Amino acid sequence: MIGGDRKRAPRWFRLAAWVLVLWGSMGVSACISQLRHGAEAMGAASDYDRVLFASLPLWYRADYAIATGTMLAGALALLVRSRHAVALLTVSLVAVLIQFGWMFAMTDILAVKGPYTLYFPLLIMAIGALALQLAHVARRRGWID
Repeated sequence: MIGGDRKRAPRWFRLAAWVLVLWGSMGVSACISQLRHGAEAMGAASDYDRVLFASLPLWYRADYAIATGTMLAGALALLVRSRHAVALLTVSLVAVLIQFGWMFAMTDILAVKGPYTLYFPLLIMAIGALALQLAHVARRRGWID
């Protein structure tokens, strides 16, 4: 909205934005930990985990950082009611889709670890999609500008 004429956002919107900031912070923390400590960052790693992590291309690690960094930035943008939330959360969701799409299409992780390995990535994608939907709703309703 032009001239600072934005509508007051409901409390649930602010609460959702705070929850997304916490979610984004956990993602950034996990990313930094994994990039610094490798496969061991998530506890005792199997030989498969160590080999898989060592074989990840550099772009994959950069994509992981982009996915988590833009999720946190997008959540903060929602919190301060910035129009940049939509673009940041779009980039985050696309990066997540690239990250997990490559992981499941180009490695044998499903065959080795089983289908339960899909659950958390699906949760991550769902939260990313819901965050982006929230940003679109907020823009349409004039809660962000």
